[in-house]
Amino acid sequence: MLAANRKGFTLIELLIVVVIIGILAAIAIPKFAATKDKAKLAAVKTDIRNIMTGEEAYFADYSSYTGSLPSTIFKPTTGNAVAAVGNTNSFTATVTNSSISIAPNQCTVTVGSGATTDGIIICS
Repeated sequence: MLAANRKGFTLIELLIVVVIIGILAAIAIPKFAATKDKAKLAAVKTDIRNIMTGEEAYFADYSSYTGSLPSTIFKPTTGNAVAAVGNTNSFTATVTNSSISIAPNQCTVTVGSGATTDGIIICS
């Protein structure tokens, strides 16, 4: 007689492993998407801080704020849109990233006279 010495996995065992891997992937993929949104929001906040720094540098040179910083002072991160309004005494800047899937996807800061939230970054 021939000895039945077979090595390897059965089809059922392989299917169970594939199902387990599928379940783990279904749990992990949404977590990675949320992490990507957190990184994009961090870029929005960084742009707001950089605008604040640029506005203060502009103010130190010209004794007034501006609504449009020169590209030599500030250039936004790719994917971020900037809206800024400024005058002699204050400025307001908003940075938005529309590719962020969950709120908040924009941050705003107001600096200068009359601002009740002077220098505080508010994300919504």
